Amino acid sequence: MADRVLSQDEIDNVFRRFQDRKSENDLSKRAQPYDFRRPDRIAKDQLRAIHLLHENFARSLASSLSAYLRAYVMVNLVSVEQLSFLEFSQCLPSPTCIIALGMRPFDGNAVLEINPSLVFPILEMLLGGTGKPAANKMTREITEIEQSILEAVYRIILHDLKDSWRQVTNIAFGIDSHETEPSLLQFLAPNEAVVAISLEIRIGDSAGMMNIGIPSIVIKMLRQKFDQGWSNRRSAASEEEQARVMRLIRPSKVSVDARLEGPTLRLEDLLELKEGDVLAFDHSASKPISFLVNGKLKFLGQVVMANNKRSFQLTEPYRHLD
Repeated sequence: MADRVLSQDEIDNVFRRFQDRKSENDLSKRAQPYDFRRPDRIAKDQLRAIHLLHENFARSLASSLSAYLRAYVMVNLVSVEQLSFLEFSQCLPSPTCIIALGMRPFDGNAVLEINPSLVFPILEMLLGGTGKPAANKMTREITEIEQSILEAVYRIILHDLKDSWRQVTNIAFGIDSHETEPSLLQFLAPNEAVVAISLEIRIGDSAGMMNIGIPSIVIKMLRQKFDQGWSNRRSAASEEEQARVMRLIRPSKVSVDARLEGPTLRLEDLLELKEGDVLAFDHSASKPISFLVNGKLKFLGQVVMANNKRSFQLTEPYRHLD
């Protein structure tokens, strides 16, 4: 073959293909960034379990607050995410209602925050008002007297929170202190991670957010209990759910009928019946009688006498043949 001189474009294409293969094999291109300031990230499956746990908490809290405030209350879980304590505190309004929660038997504190847009309507309802939002939203700090009035509401929230966490472990949530300024929170280091749970609470025309911050180190300590509790949750919940459903349906009432299923009759023939006419039911004495529950055929049986009373004896369930 005769020697051939490569053009500049062909030389550039060769080098370009070589560079592309090199970039594909470069592991640094596929590396994911890691924040060494937040080394205690928790697993996504654990976050999902916490999400389910606080969905149950939202439902129970809605029922408890509705009964206590004598008003229709809706509680919706908005988000469950992991943040640094600094990010969590910066997301809170100022001033607001903040409570440091003890978590016995674990060390450290969790944080419970309730927005003023929710606190003041609750206070008005507890003092005999309607709880409707004011034209000018109140942004002042909560007084000590108002804090004492809200103690019963705090107890309801912590009771339902404890019941929800009982699926994983027993945590005794208690009030350690009150704060009004997020910038004054000194429970955790700024870079320490917390699991932030945000819930929206609606009471009539008023609405506000309630935020809970739990140290991630506590969640990581409970990893094994999360795995055990939620793996057995399906079977345990099914038995509890069956018992709950049985309790609900026991007092219900149903109508039952025993019928001789025979030929039909036209209305005009029925109107022409007179004394002395005989109707043939065309129902053999050995043929079972239909037993209907709320108008639906469920069993077959026969009429019997029991304690000098006419009764119906079920012989077999009705099986519908398609």
